[in-house]
Amino acid sequence: MRFKLLLLLLPFCLHAQPGYFEPWGKDADLAIKQTISESSQPLSPLGTLAEKLIWFHQNVISPVDGPRSHYRPSSSNYMLEAIRTHGFLKGYVMGCDRLLRENEEPWVYRTRFVDGALFKWDPPPPHKQQRTD
Repeated sequence: MRFKLLLLLLPFCLHAQPGYFEPWGKDADLAIKQTISESSQPLSPLGTLAEKLIWFHQNVISPVDGPRSHYRPSSSNYMLEAIRTHGFLKGYVMGCDRLLRENEEPWVYRTRFVDGALFKWDPPPPHKQQRTD
């Protein structure tokens, strides 16, 4: 009898869709989606590893914890852009410096309104091109 019941339910199990709903609700939808410019130079193995770790932080940890950055671009996007622009070592140091400045102290940085909220505006500096004279 159980075998017949399993045979009857097998087609339904094969066509079932996962019913996953985020347990933290719709607050994660409030996070500001930011685009990151792709660099033309290939990343080193450490840069690729850092990129994957930042991706994990942005897509797994941050949606659960919620947006907390007072800066735009956020600190994780800043570090990712800095690593892509300046290389792993300098970009990592720049990103760590930015994380150390992530606080609620009075704002001495330029500010911008992003989606109606005031944020500190501090993008990573552009890469200085080497002169060929």
